[in-house]
Amino acid sequence: MKLSANEFINSKQKRLTLLGMSGVGKTHLAKLLSKEDQYFHYSGDYRIGAEYLNNPILENVINRVKQDEWLKSLLDNESISIKNNITFDNLSSASAFLGKVGNPELGGLPIDEFTHRQALFNKAEASTMLDVPDFIAKAEQQGVGNFINDAGGSLCELDDEKVYQALAERTIILYIRASDKNEGTLIERAQTHPKPLYYQAEFLQEQLGVYLAENQLTYVAQINPDDFVRWIFPLLLEHRKPKYEHIAQQYGYTIDSEDLYQCRQASEVLELIAGAMS
Repeated sequence: MKLSANEFINSKQKRLTLLGMSGVGKTHLAKLLSKEDQYFHYSGDYRIGAEYLNNPILENVINRVKQDEWLKSLLDNESISIKNNITFDNLSSASAFLGKVGNPELGGLPIDEFTHRQALFNKAEASTMLDVPDFIAKAEQQGVGNFINDAGGSLCELDDEKVYQALAERTIILYIRASDKNEGTLIERAQTHPKPLYYQAEFLQEQLGVYLAENQLTYVAQINPDDFVRWIFPLLLEHRKPKYEHIAQQYGYTIDSEDLYQCRQASEVLELIAGAMS
């Protein structure tokens, strides 16, 4: 959706898709806008875990529980049950399912299982984004015209013009570009708290080969999962940046994270967005 600055400011229904790495300020922006007006907040990561990956998540947990004979007997006779209690603020079950590649003894996943889960996540993310028009309609039925699609950082990895076009037809795609300072913070966070991430298949295979060679390892199963995430994150950041730029140039607009962090109220955020449209 392409609008002039005046058209955006005067629009009674502001619908945004937030694009960028986790940690660049998407949640900050959403909270500022929601303080002063009613917005329907659509979390892509939540819907992925609650809808499209719910069954795989539960199957994975159940299979692990059944490795304990005592728990297996309780589960089989329905004395206990397992539920995926994912929430907007707690996405741990989806993150744990995605996992990290590497040595199973260190909590890693074998490469075949890891790539299988990556493929499931990729398909789920595409479906989740294509659901946005339906949820805009649901929001309207509830009397809420404003809409925020808080997309995951890996949206740019889909490389699916059909998805981007569908989002652009119904929402304003807003890329929050990380400043050098912000990038440093993201990298530092990845070093101290390495978390599961999505990687495009070709990128992953290429970087695994480099990592194995640099560390004189023969098999993926020898990799320390956390060390690999720490090592690959800066490369992933550089890999994604041109993809974000392409989406923003083709379908949307760009604001800088440092400018966003200076905003303290909704009017300042709206002015920042309008400025990007000028």
